[in-house]
Amino acid sequence: MAVAEDYVELVADLLREEGEARSVEIARRMGVAPATVAATVTRLQRDGLVATKPYRGIFLTEAGQAMASASRERHELVVRFLLALGLDRATAESDAEGLEHHASEATLAAFAGFLEKR
Repeated sequence: MAVAEDYVELVADLLREEGEARSVEIARRMGVAPATVAATVTRLQRDGLVATKPYRGIFLTEAGQAMASASRERHELVVRFLLALGLDRATAESDAEGLEHHASEATLAAFAGFLEKR
């Protein structure tokens, strides 16, 4: 699940930033081989999260957009929480990448509650 969330979030970022999401750019940003991206994109297609078009790259389906949005919101919440604890932005961003996928809904709600009280 974490890999799927990372990929759809990156596809959403690339579409927003560059207007397209291509496998070669995903491989570069994720630090993986193009073959790894191809296998993962095939799995994401099977799961109904992305669609591909020849010579046009990778696009998010409605389900993929929803997953990317939810993942982005969790990431931003965790970053804000870590910043509130006094971490620097680079550390907060890096640590949020792992925490966002493994924190329970109860933990995320506690983070949000903590931030609301500040």
